[in-house]
Amino acid sequence: MDLAGTADCTRTGVSPRFTAFVAAMTAVLDDARGDERHILHHGTPHVLELVAHDDWLPDHLAQPVPGAYGQYLLYRDPDVRFTAVAFVWDAGAGTPIHDHKVWGIVGALRGAELAERFELLPEGGLRSLGTALLRAGEIDRVSPRVGDIHQVRNALGDRSSISIHIYGGDLTTFERDVYDRETGRVEPVVSKPYDNELPLL
Repeated sequence: MDLAGTADCTRTGVSPRFTAFVAAMTAVLDDARGDERHILHHGTPHVLELVAHDDWLPDHLAQPVPGAYGQYLLYRDPDVRFTAVAFVWDAGAGTPIHDHKVWGIVGALRGAELAERFELLPEGGLRSLGTALLRAGEIDRVSPRVGDIHQVRNALGDRSSISIHIYGGDLTTFERDVYDRETGRVEPVVSKPYDNELPLL
């Protein structure tokens, strides 16, 4: 893996590596014509290639929010068919249990994170399906079809971690759900606004 801190950026601050990734994902969405299986299958290698190199994310988009996480929009497709978002996790920070309502491919860029998956039981409440450790260069996938309820946190207690999330929509524009672990109670939520004013690309 390339060393962090050697950003492969043009004068505009956008790495050719990230530009190539956006072009590749756009082609996947063009070919998929809405077929989620096609998107997850053909999009995954491009996300793996992107997070295999830690040389392209600018420093100003790699800053955690103290005690929580920074959420930085990197790219939004003109038709909002997909977004690319950098999540920068402060040491030990995490999310509530939540779903997405759209497909997603998540790649760990720096550090590591823990993702615990759940299923909603018919009688109420949640059942844990286990926790996976996602190390730098590894990916996870979510969707209502393959499993959509999880809780994520930084696996590192002494430093930040960064993951790159590719979603089939803009999660700041529609309601999703958060879940109570014991009762399975569902509450609607909309993702917080991005922590940057302009996308990377």
